[in-house]
Amino acid sequence: MSVNSAFTLIIFWEDTIIINKQPEVEINQRIRDREIRLIGENGEQLGIMSAEKANAIADDKNLDLVKISPQATPPVCKLMDYSKYKFEKSKRDKEAKKNQKQNETKKIWLSMTIDEHDLKTKADAAKKFLISGNKVEVSIRMKGRQQVHAKLGIEVMQKFYNMIEEVCSIERAPSTEGRNIFMVLATKK
Repeated sequence: MSVNSAFTLIIFWEDTIIINKQPEVEINQRIRDREIRLIGENGEQLGIMSAEKANAIADDKNLDLVKISPQATPPVCKLMDYSKYKFEKSKRDKEAKKNQKQNETKKIWLSMTIDEHDLKTKADAAKKFLISGNKVEVSIRMKGRQQVHAKLGIEVMQKFYNMIEEVCSIERAPSTEGRNIFMVLATKK
């Protein structure tokens, strides 16, 4: 049994599903429109003609006929080297993805009874994360009787923020959620 849609072919074979993506654009013999508007490889208008005649022109020039605007009336097709176009597009996409900066949220755990020196060490680590462009989520887990004194945890958070306030701003103020206290810091603009 097979189900065929415009974009995906799904084949059920012995309890295994095979998904085969079809090309996103129509090329060469797959173009079956009665009339198309043809654009040459250098961008010049070659006029409105049948798909068969356009395919013949593409074969003579050793190029592919690619439908670039299927919604237009008549559909617009262009002569190009489709494999070269796909390769260059994948290269551009890969380069754009490489240049894209991924911002992460780094987590720092504190405790309500943290010592001054340990707090300074955690603040230095948070500064490094913030300078590199990441956000920092600061958390305190309250244990036992500490839950009654959540204000002390918020004071520790405020003290932590005061140590690094020159490089960051509070994106989410310290708040208690169950047994945890959370605060989110972001780099200053």
